[in-house]
Amino acid sequence: MSIIDRDVEIRPSITTVKGFVTKAKLINKAVSKEEQEDQSHGKLPYNGYSDEFLDRLEPNGNIPAGKGDIRYDWNNMSGHDRVKRQLSVSSDSKLLDDDIREETRVILRPKKPPRPKSEVLLNQGNDHRRMKRFSAFGGDSPYGKSEAYIKLEQLGEGSYATVYKGYSNLKNQVVALKEIRLQEEEGAPFTAIREASLLKELKHANIVTLHDIVHTHETLTFVFEYVHTDLSQYLERHSGGLDYRNVRLFLFQLLRGLAYCHKRRVLHRDVKPQNLLISEIGELKLADFGLARAKSVPSHTYSHEVVTLWYRPPDVLLGSTEYSTSLDMWGVGCIFVEMITGMAIFPGLRDTYDQLDKIFKVLGTPNEEDWPGVTRLPGYKLHKLGQYKPRKLGHVWTRLHDVSQGEAMASSLLQLDPQNRLGAEEAMTHSYFNGLPKELVELPDDISIFSIKDVHLYPEHYSAIK
Repeated sequence: MSIIDRDVEIRPSITTVKGFVTKAKLINKAVSKEEQEDQSHGKLPYNGYSDEFLDRLEPNGNIPAGKGDIRYDWNNMSGHDRVKRQLSVSSDSKLLDDDIREETRVILRPKKPPRPKSEVLLNQGNDHRRMKRFSAFGGDSPYGKSEAYIKLEQLGEGSYATVYKGYSNLKNQVVALKEIRLQEEEGAPFTAIREASLLKELKHANIVTLHDIVHTHETLTFVFEYVHTDLSQYLERHSGGLDYRNVRLFLFQLLRGLAYCHKRRVLHRDVKPQNLLISEIGELKLADFGLARAKSVPSHTYSHEVVTLWYRPPDVLLGSTEYSTSLDMWGVGCIFVEMITGMAIFPGLRDTYDQLDKIFKVLGTPNEEDWPGVTRLPGYKLHKLGQYKPRKLGHVWTRLHDVSQGEAMASSLLQLDPQNRLGAEEAMTHSYFNGLPKELVELPDDISIFSIKDVHLYPEHYSAIK
């Protein structure tokens, strides 16, 4: 280490530096020879910091204010052997120059330690939008490192990310690796930043767990718990509709996860079967929070281009940007009936108005009487909307008649006016769930419903031919 650099300050007491640099070089060479000495000589740690210094150093690398100087007792030292060890100490130290016989005091200012590798700096190209994300793990933790995980096989690919089945060398278990490609100029997609930010705060049995984040120059990888399948694949394997008891368990878990989010003013905004993961024992977990928003709700600042078309509510389809938790609840209603019937209930084929037409054929074309303010929405154009009267849901989807309180639950969720849709927490106490143990409603957030006695998944009666 050079004694004269930008991190070294020479006090005004120095009269000359002649011979000083030469002396320092000789001493620095001697330091390497001293590394093999016995521990009794007080050898310093490999990083050159004294134990006393490290104990007092603040996490940001600064010396604590008001705690006094960090220095060694000069009076208890003698000879160059002890002096030369002090040259690497990041604190006040002193050097005796035999030639000038003066005490030369050198202040070696400690450099801030490097940022932990688990820290991720995501630059969105704008100082006001620069965001810092931290893993919950320290700099010396094995987390946050790419070598801790092995990619096994690709599970899926999206517009900005690829999902792999992987293996964690840290936990010796299978994980899901969501690998996000970083753009050289733009950095990480904002949806990825949003997802990481929210999942760090959302800890619930019915929300997928984010284990780790690995940041490299090319990619940002989210390490999730591995869940067996998703509801879309589950429905494909069991075509014709699910066992009614399983539908009830899945719906309750979906409501439970959303109620937790909505209490914390988080909207998922993309509730669809592909984003609902199903474990082997039947646990349902909300996933893919890339479109989720943590905002004060209700709000009128969001884009209406959210949620896959089939699960998009009519108010959003008509151009409303004033929506709240009711946005997610429409998707819940669509998924509920789809689990019972085995098919998507509003499968739009072309565009927004085709999607609206499929909805209004069942629920009727709204007017100011049954939905105040609907005619003022940007997309409400009578010449593009068919005129229909509402029908009973049990007549449209006859299997609802086979489920106790099934039609009532569907009707309370599939309300055209968002103000009339049932909320997640309220829906959990609907009479449709009367057959479930009462203690499910009071379970701690991190406890699975399958921890309750006699709560289990049932065999499905319908299976797709393979």
